[in-house]
Amino acid sequence: MAELHAELRAEVCRVGRSLFNRGYVHATAGNISVRLPDGQGYLITPTDACLGFLQPDRLAHVAADGTQLAGDRASKTLALHRRIYDADPDAHCVIHTHSTHLVALTLAGVWSDHDILPPITPYYVMKVGHVPLIPYHRPGDPAAAARVAERIEAAREQGVPIRAAMMERLGPNVWHGSPAAAMAVLEELEETARLWLMTHPKPQPLTEDRIDELRSHFGARW
Repeated sequence: MAELHAELRAEVCRVGRSLFNRGYVHATAGNISVRLPDGQGYLITPTDACLGFLQPDRLAHVAADGTQLAGDRASKTLALHRRIYDADPDAHCVIHTHSTHLVALTLAGVWSDHDILPPITPYYVMKVGHVPLIPYHRPGDPAAAARVAERIEAAREQGVPIRAAMMERLGPNVWHGSPAAAMAVLEELEETARLWLMTHPKPQPLTEDRIDELRSHFGARW
């Protein structure tokens, strides 16, 4: 088990460094967590830590109830991460960033509150799916965590689970089964926001029959 913890710590640091080096996060913005097996709680990046310079042994280890067990003080977004894990049993990694184009999108105006971006590319439909907007709350506000959990639960009830939610003026939260998979969702989401903001006139969304093709061939959740 200690070996698994060490591997997860190393993977969190690798993903953080990759996101920082490629400009998906800056300064001390953003955080990453992973769910530990067998109810052992979570690892999460420390508060005000730069994701580009994480140290494996300084990641915070918190119990399932949020009690800190070891490491530096856990990120103030811990409550949000825990609510996501509680709402989605398939989530094993959560990433939050202040990615530039996604934050700019909320300032300029999203496509809709239920879908911040239209389905303009096949990989956005396949790899990301629906992304709802969460109205502005201060960083760390438990009310924002509750709103995200509500959106996750509602989407699951409708049979179209989501992998991301966008915090107005703050940034995206994405989750998946591993740090690498969560990072891939974030990358596709940010790059689609960049495409949408830079194209004029705005492209038309994929038609419903084309989205149906992606559902039938690739299991797209749209």
